[in-house]
Amino acid sequence: MASDGARKQFWKRSTSKVPGSIQHVYGAQHPPFDPLLHSTLLKSTPKVPTTPVKAKRVSTFQEFESNTSDAWDAGEDDDELLAMAAESLNTEVVMETAHRVLRNHRQRQGQPAPPQPPAHEQEPKLVAEPPVAELPAAPSGDLRLVKSVSESHTACPAGSASDAIPLQRPQSLPHSATVALGGTSDPIALGGSARSHREASRLDKFKQLLAGPNTDLEELRKLSWSGIPKPVRPITWKLLSGYLPANVDRRPATLQRKQKEYFAFIEHYYDSRNDEAHQDTYRQIHIDIPRMSPETLILQPKVTEIFERILFIWAIRHPASGYVQGINDLVTPFFVVFICEHIEEEDVDRVDVASVPAEVLRNIEADTYWCMSKLLDGIQDNYTFAQPGIQLKVKMLEELVSRIDEQVHGHLEQHEVRYLQFAFRWMNNLLMREVPLHCTVRLWDTYQSEPEGFSHFHLYVCAAFLVRWRKEILEERDFQELLLFLQNLPTDHWNDEDISLLLAEAYRLKFAFADAPNHYKK
Repeated sequence: MASDGARKQFWKRSTSKVPGSIQHVYGAQHPPFDPLLHSTLLKSTPKVPTTPVKAKRVSTFQEFESNTSDAWDAGEDDDELLAMAAESLNTEVVMETAHRVLRNHRQRQGQPAPPQPPAHEQEPKLVAEPPVAELPAAPSGDLRLVKSVSESHTACPAGSASDAIPLQRPQSLPHSATVALGGTSDPIALGGSARSHREASRLDKFKQLLAGPNTDLEELRKLSWSGIPKPVRPITWKLLSGYLPANVDRRPATLQRKQKEYFAFIEHYYDSRNDEAHQDTYRQIHIDIPRMSPETLILQPKVTEIFERILFIWAIRHPASGYVQGINDLVTPFFVVFICEHIEEEDVDRVDVASVPAEVLRNIEADTYWCMSKLLDGIQDNYTFAQPGIQLKVKMLEELVSRIDEQVHGHLEQHEVRYLQFAFRWMNNLLMREVPLHCTVRLWDTYQSEPEGFSHFHLYVCAAFLVRWRKEILEERDFQELLLFLQNLPTDHWNDEDISLLLAEAYRLKFAFADAPNHYKK
């Protein structure tokens, strides 16, 4: 166990060596999670599910599967089934559907399927423990344990197919359950014609929904949960973020008015960046932008100028928080999604922004500003003075992990690794520094379709993300090595499949603990 002096020296080295590392200011204030909010979601006004089901509400998973056998046989996306179940079924069936997704994943990856538990064991009346009968048995005997995907590899028989899968490429949902940044799935899993048909069918669903005079935003959220095809992602993000109205006739006037308003801010405020009152803010923005990713895009002069204007104007117009390191990362996904609407290049690193017409860039800049502002409106307390809310969220994460995996939690405590030392960045940057950009875009598809996705659902995603690495965490026996691993997780080769599995785990955790708020101890 490292001495206090050695630990402090290491902490200083480990944070200074990472470009753009976050200052250790404690942060954000979000109201404690209200379990009544999610418990009433299932009782809201009935919506027409994406996959047709009978009008009669079913009470068991067997009835649900029978009524929708055509959907199961057709290979509907597992994560889309989760979104559908949340709209059309009671909580018990929702939980069982979530377990079904994970069982399907294990079976398709060659792992033995856990036995089906009795119905009474699936009852999600969770005051202290989540239902775990469908999870593999924990080596320690702790029934609350949620195994990481990487550890489940070692439980397979020698010579099994999963043995060949490296730890940095974890198992995930079937390829049929993913939508890539460009709207395509991995060609290894599906034949080209079948994949094209599924993608075209899914895209048609979006186009039909968006073509009406008034877009049903609840239907759009439900359809977007399992990913948004690239051609309709820009308009869908603008609708889900609340930037554009649902009424199609009002959209052109709204865009014109908001874009004009943004550039009025530029004309009125941007020259003040060199004033004594604001020069520190502008200087920090100017320093932080080159540290962002992807570098080949961010370092283009036009992109740098756009990001500087967006961040400076937002800081000036939000004096309660001003600019805080971490906000700069939240610009990139919106900018990339909106600019991809006007270019043919699939690889963002190769995009030449200078080739995009100036008027188009102006519109992209304004749209990016307003959508980022809408996102920050829901989590602005993360960036108020001293950021106390992030400290609260990290504490909530610690309490949640202590309940779903006591062994991992105890291991971190034993080696004196504090959650703030690695999870602060997870909350401050919404995991953007932990996964590739195309994975962030896929993650945000779901965040924008979830109620309070960037705040409350993000907590469960972080919990699933930590437990995903339990095998590697438990193998580390040194404070420095543990912290280095948690600050540099091997996700460079992650793809949409990994995000889909992460979201499925987070979804299961949310419904397991939504009615058990004791993990938010004060």
